[in-house]
Amino acid sequence: MSGESEISPVDQILSKVDLASIQDERARECIRLLLNLVESLTADLRKAQAENLYLREQLKRGKGGGDKPGQPKDTAGTKSQSSEKERAERKPHIKRGKLERVRIDREEVLQLDRASLPPDAQFKGYEDVVVQELRIGTDNVKFRKEKYYAPSTRQTYLASLPAGYQGEFGPNLKSLCLLFSHLCNMTEPKIADLLENFGIVISSGQISAWLTGAYPGIQEEKRAIVEAGLASSPWQHMDDTGTRVDGQNHHCQILCNPLYGAYFTTAHKDRMTIIDVLRNGRPRTYRINEEAVELLRRFNASKRDVEQVGRLPFHQDWSEEEFERKLEEQIPNLGEAARRRIMEAAALAAYHAESGRVRLLICDDAKQFKLVTDELALCWIHDGRHYQSMTPCVPQHREWLEAFRTAYWNFYKKELLPYRQHPTPELAVQLEKQFDDLFSTVTGYDELDQRIARTKADKTYLLMVLDHPEIPLHNNPAELEARTRVRKRVVSYGPRSLVGARAWDAMETLLSTARKLGVNFFQYIRDRVSGAMQMTALADLIKQRAETMDLGSSWKST
Repeated sequence: MSGESEISPVDQILSKVDLASIQDERARECIRLLLNLVESLTADLRKAQAENLYLREQLKRGKGGGDKPGQPKDTAGTKSQSSEKERAERKPHIKRGKLERVRIDREEVLQLDRASLPPDAQFKGYEDVVVQELRIGTDNVKFRKEKYYAPSTRQTYLASLPAGYQGEFGPNLKSLCLLFSHLCNMTEPKIADLLENFGIVISSGQISAWLTGAYPGIQEEKRAIVEAGLASSPWQHMDDTGTRVDGQNHHCQILCNPLYGAYFTTAHKDRMTIIDVLRNGRPRTYRINEEAVELLRRFNASKRDVEQVGRLPFHQDWSEEEFERKLEEQIPNLGEAARRRIMEAAALAAYHAESGRVRLLICDDAKQFKLVTDELALCWIHDGRHYQSMTPCVPQHREWLEAFRTAYWNFYKKELLPYRQHPTPELAVQLEKQFDDLFSTVTGYDELDQRIARTKADKTYLLMVLDHPEIPLHNNPAELEARTRVRKRVVSYGPRSLVGARAWDAMETLLSTARKLGVNFFQYIRDRVSGAMQMTALADLIKQRAETMDLGSSWKST
């Protein structure tokens, strides 16, 4: 019938299967296994269809597309799943008056033609109408600098340009280019085209130079922002996304909390890289102590290597060069894999010995985040997406999956979210029991049951909120920060040098932090580019806000 989806014969047969109605236990188990075999074969077929479609698209293009090798798009008739609907938190809508936020630059009185009015018309005041408008035009200035020459000193004296005016362009124009590039994600040629339409004669090469050099102190400011952000709370969000530098694959690490967001372009995304980011790029340090030796055993280092490392001086910090020299002296002919394990264990031990380190990371379950901090909180949204991506073909399996997903998000929204507002030890015990009951569910749909078991195995990380109600249940802030880089790379693909990558990181750090602190990004950049430095530094604002916000009240010090 028109407007109705056709049901295949297989679906018709499967829809009639009711395991509960089968009395014979052996027959019921046999049918259950067959249904799961159908699911497995269907999943393999979908994957093969997606790979074939991907390969056909690549052959048509004649060259590689934008997808990563080995990761074809899922275009075999399945829709991408999202957990947005289930995890949405309803918040009361507060409508803000627009006129309250509009700054009045000038007033103009509109008069009536008195001759057109009746003789008895009386003046009754004014009716205000606020209209927002923008003035776009050049403000090109020819500065005539006075010049004097003193024979007595044999020197020429020349008047200086106003603050912020260096070269052939003013601070407003430079700041606007930074705004176009990082807030509006415009490419350099497009910025040049736009300015040319405004009457500015400029090249994209000049704009490119500004993007890395208009604000010489930007790297120092980024470092200060990260230091203040790390000190503002004992917990941090962290995530990463792919990025390109001069056509080579790199990674963008995102570090943030409610007061700031910071970006780091790195060549790798291993555990050593995570430590570097959490230390704000300071030179690596290494330490041998009991923890380092225990970590080596956990990393399956050889007994000989553990014994040799254990003979090094304990509780002493070394630089990377010093530590490598010590290893060469103590353990000659050390293999590369063994060296990496030792360096990683010593770096972790050194970081854990630092005061003011990050105590808890909110992240996904990637292995590079583990062991770096004292505690780890996994994102419920990441975990929930695994259930969203499941597409069973057996009707009964779909029913079981939908029922469990409903229970999953009810536990998240109706139990865990309210707990953060009113935590008590008794309620924490009750929620832990509810978690155990929910994730001990066995349905008979193997893929779902295996997924439930994996969630239960992450119980400690998913229920970290019971000990720390101040932390969010998800890693959305870091994911939203990652979208900034994703949008930027879609337009600009990637910087052509590491200098450009560092400029991207710094500008995106300032943009994210200014947005979270309610600071006008254009005004702040213009203040810095012009050299006025009148606005309060973002790092200082973070420190001020951290004193009034409670971002770690329930932290249990170790």
